[in-house]
Amino acid sequence: MSPTSTAARSFIARARRTLDVAGHTGNLGLLLVGVIVVFSLLNPTIFPTPLNLQSIAYAVPEIALLALAIAVTMSSGGIDLSIVATANLSALAAATVSIALLSSGTPDDVAAVAGIAVALLVGIGCGLINGLLVAKVRIAPILATLATMTLFSGLAVALTRGTPLYGLPNAILALGVQTVAIIPVSFWLLVVATILIWAVMNRTGLGLRIILVGASPEAADYTGIRRSRVLLSTYALSGAIAAFAGILMSARSASATADYGSSYLLLAITIAVLGGTNPLGGRAPIVGVSIAAIVLQAISSGFNGLHISPYVYQIVQGLILVVVLVVEVRRGRLTSWIQRMTKRPPADGAALTSEPSRSPNITSPDTIHAAGTTRA
Repeated sequence: MSPTSTAARSFIARARRTLDVAGHTGNLGLLLVGVIVVFSLLNPTIFPTPLNLQSIAYAVPEIALLALAIAVTMSSGGIDLSIVATANLSALAAATVSIALLSSGTPDDVAAVAGIAVALLVGIGCGLINGLLVAKVRIAPILATLATMTLFSGLAVALTRGTPLYGLPNAILALGVQTVAIIPVSFWLLVVATILIWAVMNRTGLGLRIILVGASPEAADYTGIRRSRVLLSTYALSGAIAAFAGILMSARSASATADYGSSYLLLAITIAVLGGTNPLGGRAPIVGVSIAAIVLQAISSGFNGLHISPYVYQIVQGLILVVVLVVEVRRGRLTSWIQRMTKRPPADGAALTSEPSRSPNITSPDTIHAAGTTRA
């Protein structure tokens, strides 16, 4: 064996060990570094410049937050297709309130805080509506949120008659243009939001219950968890995250409109799955989702710098989603996910009230006695 082939085999072996140790989130970090290196070599005069990297940081937060909202609901075994509509409706509510306050002579900062508070309340309200439909009425999440997506979009159009709202407070507009240490304020807010959501999902009882419900609803019943409350909290959290994304969307575009980000839904789902979120529930790598958003935005920026058609980027998005779904199919997960998404969710305590023979991992006394007699 030649020294060259030996070195190549050794390099491949070391790379495999590195990927195994890094885990999925670490692999995404390595992928991000690879994307930056490749596009920097292909376009050294534009891509690695501070201005271009800053533009990537400006564009990432809103789509990353929407992907985080998807990831939170996916971790419970559901999905929220109404995130973009919720974000737009929340942004319009914030704009309506803050502009009215400004016109009445209210100070800019007070109007901004009031507008942001109203946006978050609207987002939580939209999430609670989704949660009620899924947890109480027991409509399949994909169908419930598809219906509310249309509902919220219709409300947004009715609120503004389809015209954008301008004149937001300067304090809100500053979130879309100002920087701290060269990095945009909106990106710093994404970092803070990622840390907070990670803490909720990994260091609080609510997060652990969300993941347990997503991993095994039957096991959640046997541990005494009220799944309806958990699902209500899950979708309320998703609505709040979407509302925060709506605020940053309006800050970056200096307006609020009913149809902003119409292409964001598929991209957010792609980012959530690419980030390592299990569509079946039980896992939500929050940091991985944020890194995945940066990876896709870096690819988009690299394509723009090379003057590659944006349609090619859409093809790349689709290919990434197809590859991820093929992997899920080979693992046998995708079919189960589709079946779970389209069936009616069970009621609270359904596993406890079912017949013993149908209960998971529960063996009746007669069966135990018969098995003992056979072994004897």
